[in-house]
Amino acid sequence: MEKPIIEVKNIGKRYKITHQAGKYLALRDVIANILKKPFSFIADKAMSATGFKKKEEFWALRGVNFNIKKGEVVGIIGHNGAGKSTLLKILSQITPPTEGEIILRGTVGSLLEVGTGFHPELSGRENIFLNGAILGMHRREIASKFDQIVEFAGIEKFLDTPVKFYSSGMYVRLAFSVAAHMEPDILLVDEVLAVGDAEFQKKCLGKMDEITKKDGRTILFVSHNLAAIKQLCSRSILLKNGNIEAIGPTPEIIERYSSLTPQTENIDLHSYTNRRGDGRIHLTSFQLQNSKGENVSSVGSEEKATLVFSYECQTPEAIRGVDIGFSISHNGALLTSVYSSARGTEFKCEKEGQFQFTIDRIPLLDGRYEIGARVVADGIEADWPKGTIGFLDIDNTSRPHSQIPRHSSDSAVVLRGNWSHNSR
Repeated sequence: MEKPIIEVKNIGKRYKITHQAGKYLALRDVIANILKKPFSFIADKAMSATGFKKKEEFWALRGVNFNIKKGEVVGIIGHNGAGKSTLLKILSQITPPTEGEIILRGTVGSLLEVGTGFHPELSGRENIFLNGAILGMHRREIASKFDQIVEFAGIEKFLDTPVKFYSSGMYVRLAFSVAAHMEPDILLVDEVLAVGDAEFQKKCLGKMDEITKKDGRTILFVSHNLAAIKQLCSRSILLKNGNIEAIGPTPEIIERYSSLTPQTENIDLHSYTNRRGDGRIHLTSFQLQNSKGENVSSVGSEEKATLVFSYECQTPEAIRGVDIGFSISHNGALLTSVYSSARGTEFKCEKEGQFQFTIDRIPLLDGRYEIGARVVADGIEADWPKGTIGFLDIDNTSRPHSQIPRHSSDSAVVLRGNWSHNSR
């Protein structure tokens, strides 16, 4: 009997967490504080070393066991903070487990973070060779597949441009192309594909399907796009709070996952760690309001509603050129995204406040929709909490049938509304 290509035995990953009071501190602030109060700094370190200053332990994963056969495509799903990315980092040997054992019977390629293994000062051409070498390819092998990598990534025009000028989408296209053409026995793919556009995501899914059916390679795929998981994966793993909630056929696991969706209209993002950006602004919550300005859990398709994104500035000075965007998805499939800059609106932010998008009607069928959000300041990503930050519930049960919008909820949606902003 053939042994599994991946064996995970009682894996656990523990982190030690310290809690910092106050706002975000830059490196210059830390250095200034040390110079101002050197003895306090030394005392603080001494307390940590002697155990007087306690640190909280957090288990990102605990007691995780599963086997994966060669040629399987397995999805990994779960809510934010469930431990999905931590599991992939352990499997890709980026971080070791605190306890337990993993057995990998084959070479591993991974696509976990945008631009991992890229040098910003090097061109796309140079980074193909650099990234390929990091992933275990010989130079001759990279050269033989160079044209295929470039063609798949679609970056011919920018091949000799330093990648620091690439958009996040271009980064992902190039990184995925190198990883896919490396031909590893095991390919680990995190939700970074969400950065790419819909056409490229479809192209990536097709490539992953091809390399499993044609070459018999194994793929572990983490994504909030349940439609993609259902299309690609025959079996899935559901994680909850660092533990395996269920393993089985993908349709059953997706149904189980949907039943675990929190029934709250407001998710607290203060302590949320799975986010990208330089940290100048932190989104703290999402709320849905009706035409009276009241927080509600649901609205009808024909009702006026406001999507409210609360934030805190992490710098003492005002932040200018702030662009806020949000997305609406259904079962992980993107329906629409709206950025304030696309409507010719950018904001100046101080301390804390709210971004508001008011719309006269939301042309969606009954159901629960996921909200994502991202903030850019002066063209630089400030905050992107990955995954879902809140929910939009559409309930037309009290309305005449003739007033319910007559289109499929998985079609493209155009939202017409106005952005506003208030600070406190």
